[in-house]
Amino acid sequence: MSWESTAHYYALLNRLVNERLGAHHSAKLLLYSIDFEELAQTQFANKWDEASALMVEAAKRLERGGADFILICANTMHIAAEAVAQSISIPLLHIADATGYSITARGFHRVGLLGTAFTMEQEFYKKRLFDKFGLDVMVPRPEHRTLLHEIIFEELVRGIVNPESKAKLRQVIADLTAAGAEGIILGCTELMMIPEQADSAVPLFDTTAIHSEAAVECALA
Repeated sequence: MSWESTAHYYALLNRLVNERLGAHHSAKLLLYSIDFEELAQTQFANKWDEASALMVEAAKRLERGGADFILICANTMHIAAEAVAQSISIPLLHIADATGYSITARGFHRVGLLGTAFTMEQEFYKKRLFDKFGLDVMVPRPEHRTLLHEIIFEELVRGIVNPESKAKLRQVIADLTAAGAEGIILGCTELMMIPEQADSAVPLFDTTAIHSEAAVECALA
């Protein structure tokens, strides 16, 4: 939900539409950009009802503006997905569903999940991947979860890409791979700013790109 990952979404959506349609085509979209500080305060205070209310209000505004369907451009705030879906009459394109389809299409069953501590430690994301796709979702050990959370909130949402953090992230990925992960979900939309496929011995599933691709498929259909 930081503007850093929102900018990547915006660029990807427009680029993918242009690749599909050619000429000077770009994406027709409505963007509701939140004040990330306002959201982060509710998250760190464990006030998830308030955080969800922000998402519901944004979705309603987008529906009133003429959107055909909604994306929540973040993994963590899919904790509000059910509340959002119930508050609008247009579809919500869930990021975990798009990711689950991408993983199962490769024939994988056991994956590692990287993201905020909220996403890694709460059940809303892992449970959806298990219930809908039968995926066994692994998370890093506690000290690595703390590390990832700090990298995301202290660096990536501020647009800081630190080479030392990239090296640490490479080790987190290696540990999950050694424990049996067949692929790694970059389950925070800012995480795509750091690792490249060369940093991992197993496939990386970039949820920002996967969600954007699914959105373009849905829109152009």
